[in-house]
Formats: sequence, C-alpha cells, structure tokens
Amino acid sequence: MGMTMTQKILAKHAGLDSVSAGELIEADLDLVLGNDITSPVAIHQMKKLKNQEVFDKDKIALVMDHFVPNKDIKSAEHVKEVREFACEKCISNYYDVGEMGIEHALLPEKGLVVAGDAVIGADSHTCTYGALGAFSTGVGSTDMAAGMATGKAWFKVPSAIKFILAGKPAPFISGKDVILHIIGMIGVDGALYQSMEFTGDGVAALSMDDRFTIANMAIEAGGKNGIFPVDDRTLEYIKEHSDRKPVIYDADPDAEYTKEYTIDLSKLRPTVSFPHLPENTRTVDEACDVEIDQVVIGSCTNGRLSDLRIAAEILKGRKVKKGLRVIVIPATQKVYLDAMEAGYIRTFIEAGAVVSTPTCGPCLGGYMGILASGERCVSTTNRNFIGRMGATDSEIYLTSPAVAAASAITGHITDPATIA
Repeated sequence: MGMTMTQKILAKHAGLDSVSAGELIEADLDLVLGNDITSPVAIHQMKKLKNQEVFDKDKIALVMDHFVPNKDIKSAEHVKEVREFACEKCISNYYDVGEMGIEHALLPEKGLVVAGDAVIGADSHTCTYGALGAFSTGVGSTDMAAGMATGKAWFKVPSAIKFILAGKPAPFISGKDVILHIIGMIGVDGALYQSMEFTGDGVAALSMDDRFTIANMAIEAGGKNGIFPVDDRTLEYIKEHSDRKPVIYDADPDAEYTKEYTIDLSKLRPTVSFPHLPENTRTVDEACDVEIDQVVIGSCTNGRLSDLRIAAEILKGRKVKKGLRVIVIPATQKVYLDAMEAGYIRTFIEAGAVVSTPTCGPCLGGYMGILASGERCVSTTNRNFIGRMGATDSEIYLTSPAVAAASAITGHITDPATIA
C-alpha cells in the first residue's frame, strides 16, 4: 500500500522506507517552535534534564507574540525568562518586540520552514506550515522541551482524509470560506488525529495566503495536520523567502484515505461560523440580521497582507459604523510596513479603525479587544468558544476579512458583494 504526503515525510525523518497509519515512530525534527506562553513551561521541563543543552541553536524558534508588548507583570516575567534562555543558549531565531510577529505568519516569512520539513510547535496552529508541503503539528510544552533537547519527537503515524478541491472561487471567496465550509461539513472532530490532505485542480486557484489559512485551521476539525501539494506557486514562495532547498513529496497513487470529499470552490458562498464552535457554519445570506459591537481583522489565520488588502479595498472611502469598534492587527512587522506603504493603514485609520502592533492579543482573550458581557464580535480569528474573547456570554462570529470589513461598515454581518 502506498503512502500519503504526511506519511512519506514522517518515514524519511524516521529513517524508514515506509510507515503505516497507527505505527509509532521517532522522527528527527527540522524546527521546534515555542511562544511566550508555552516556552516558559518547556524551559522549566528542560531544567529537570541532566543534559540541558539544546540540540541545535539554529533549529529552535522562540516567538514572543501572545501578550507582546507585555500586557502585565506576569506576561513580562514570562518573556524575560524566555529572553534569558534564548541568550544563554544562543538561540538564533528569537523574536521579541520590534522583530516579532504572530508566529505562524512570521516563520514562513522568515524562511524557517520549507517543503518536506518536519516541525513541531507548542501551539495548536503550528499546522499552518502544511501550506508549504511540510509536516507540522502542535504539541504540548513537555514535548517541546524534549524536542529542544534531542531534536526528535514521537508520533503515531496519522491516517488521512483527502479533500479534492475543484474549480475556482468566486470574488470575495477566500481560504477562510473554504476551511469554514469544510469544518461545517465534517465537524470539529471530523478529522480527529488525521492528516487533512488537500489536492485537486482547485489548489492552483488558491493563493499561498489562502493555503496558509486553510492549513492553519486544520486543527479546528481535529486534524493532526493539514498539507498541500508543492506546486510552482509554493516553490516561488519558498525561493522568495528561504535559502534552503525544499524537498518535495507526493502522495502515492495507491495511498489509502479513510474518506474523500470533493469541494467545488465555484459554488461556495461567504461563510460565517456562529457561536460557539467553528463547525456551526452558515452562509452570509443566513447571517445578515446579526448586529455586532466589534470587528477584529488579524491573527495567524488572517493577518497577512492580502487579508489587509481586501479589507482596505472595502473600507476605502467609507466609515466604520458609529459606535462600532474595529481593530486591525497586521500579522508581522513586514506586513505592517508593506500595508503602510500600500496606503492600507491610512485607509483603516481614516475609516475609523485602530491599528495594532503585531500580536495574538484578542484572539485568545488576551488584550487589545476584550469583549464585555453580551457583546458580539465578527472576527477573522480561528476559534469562537465560550469566553474565548472575553465575557462568557459574549459571542464571536468567525468570517473572512472581506465579510469582516463589510460588516464594519454596516454594523451587522454583511455580504461584501452588496457594498463593493
């Protein structure tokens, strides 16, 4: 029996000719990632080891992004601990204020991940890098500690689901709509501990940012990872951002999948995830009566330049509805600078929005956009659990940047095609 893309990557990193679903393996790692919340726990675990040295100072990335710039004393102490550890161990890829960005946008931008890599990160949305044809998955802080010390991790080889993407998306349909549609279709546990493998001629119609968004939210369907085939667009992105040589793996023709789904991209409508689970999806046509108090455009899911571009195009020459709070968060410093040079930042401010330094901030209820009791927020983030962004009786509606920007103008969930 043949292997999937993920299985081939894992076999190579385990030094095996082949692997099969359910097999336990130990694999070499190309990168170990941590942030300001998860790294301190991993550092504490490392201090319990006899050998407290890192396996490779160039293959560890520590990104301060969740509560940075620090929101309080506790977050400042956490970052201080990680900063001192990075200095002591001479970690090459340490990113703090002025250099940092939201980790899952920053690492591809910095060229730290390429096709064929095996990556773990102490953050559940580490699965983002599957857009580059890499195997990447989130782990706990203890596994991160072991990875930093040994450069290895244990995995149970996942089975896989094939998603065949066909056709081309209509205007205002983005990767966010694709993945919300899929999660609504299979549920938040529909791909539990499975690889979500995206293929089909529709992949060519998706930008790299679309693919990052889709892979990013594989975890919201329970997926172990999401992964895309490597095509010319992938290779062009890698060449632009990294000096490392990609390694390309293709699924075998006889690879085994537990299920196969076909999604016609041309038939998708802008999709909204209602509270309090990402699977609770409806089309924008079923959501237009929902009035809102806040809009957040940003996060590791939708804070890249193309996300800000579509939002700015919709908001240009218009005003945010009176009484509505709109918060725009570029995912990295480079995205911020590029958006500034393109005029998007001016557009947001003139429209009545505020623009933040890169941070995860409101996505996890950290800061920069906490919701009060009973408030509703349209957000381009990835989770809408109870209390995720503030008060336990507040509500989060997950959408694309286009829907978020259109909703910012009207004060209720809005189809961007109606005001473009």
